[in-house]
Amino acid sequence: MSNEEKIVFCTGGGCTAKLGAGVLSRILEKLPRGEKDPNLLIGYDSRDDAAVYRIADDLALVQTVDFFPPMVDDPYTFGQIAAANALSDVYAMGGEVKTALNLVCFPESMDLNILGEILRGGAEKVAEAGGMLAGGHSIADNGVKYGLSVTGLVDPHRMYANDTGCPGDRLILTKALGVGLLCTANRVGEAAPEHMAAAIASMTTLNKTAAEISRRYEVHAATDVTGFSFLGHLHEMMGGRLSCRVDARAVPVLPGAEKAADDFLYTAAGQRNRNHTGPFVRFEQVSFAMEEVLFDPQTSGGLLLAVALQDAAALEQELQAAGLPARIVGEILPRQEVEITVCSERKETGL
Repeated sequence: MSNEEKIVFCTGGGCTAKLGAGVLSRILEKLPRGEKDPNLLIGYDSRDDAAVYRIADDLALVQTVDFFPPMVDDPYTFGQIAAANALSDVYAMGGEVKTALNLVCFPESMDLNILGEILRGGAEKVAEAGGMLAGGHSIADNGVKYGLSVTGLVDPHRMYANDTGCPGDRLILTKALGVGLLCTANRVGEAAPEHMAAAIASMTTLNKTAAEISRRYEVHAATDVTGFSFLGHLHEMMGGRLSCRVDARAVPVLPGAEKAADDFLYTAAGQRNRNHTGPFVRFEQVSFAMEEVLFDPQTSGGLLLAVALQDAAALEQELQAAGLPARIVGEILPRQEVEITVCSERKETGL
């Protein structure tokens, strides 16, 4: 594809295009709720990754939707990333993907072959997830946007919520952080090709394997790390009733991400994340670059799991054996004055 035909990089591509968590919360809290349906097990008031609606004692629908502008130049790769990102919400709930619908915004003046490549990338990821692409909707727009509406199934007794962790649980992260920083560096020509290739490989990897492995262990809570950053989604996991300690040295980071932060190649979304979540975080001898990585908005990030202490090491080992860069990165504590403490050295708590 020639340079003239490449997608023009949007300054808010991927999950950096999300509205800030603070703004979104203020909007949602004003919406009329209607009569409570006891079968709606998880809705938008829970800040979770997807909605869950019970249709039988042992079966519930998992519903989610996600779309955004491009963060890479190649249309096919963009389609893969956008699809993997949308599918991830079902995995974060402990569910299995069943169907997906395309969501497309596309300029009428642009080469339709570009759209075809985007849809091909997305369709391949849906098939890899074991789902069926069942249709979609498109509109003419000034810019390119793509994503999916996804439906999955889960046993309500085995679903994951994001705020049901317990003191003593270990926190396991299944993918490395830093894709937002690297995409920003790439946009201005400052990312090494091998570093950007590693970021793309991470973003196009489904969370399917991580989710399937996790179901064999005692997982108390889960979320996927996307636009609100590792610390933002961790804050949601604490639910106002828990605290946690994170070992910054244990957190997997993509090569080149910390250098991009040191070069001030971070995003406006990352700064929104810092403004929103920063008051809940205390850093202890953590570098500025690592702080930025932890506030960096991720696109198609990994799962963040709260796992029973007795299962954590075995789960970490099995995830790593499957080729994932999973690490135990912290532990959940009873509620303390500071919600999230990020340290640069291991403490006697077991980290």
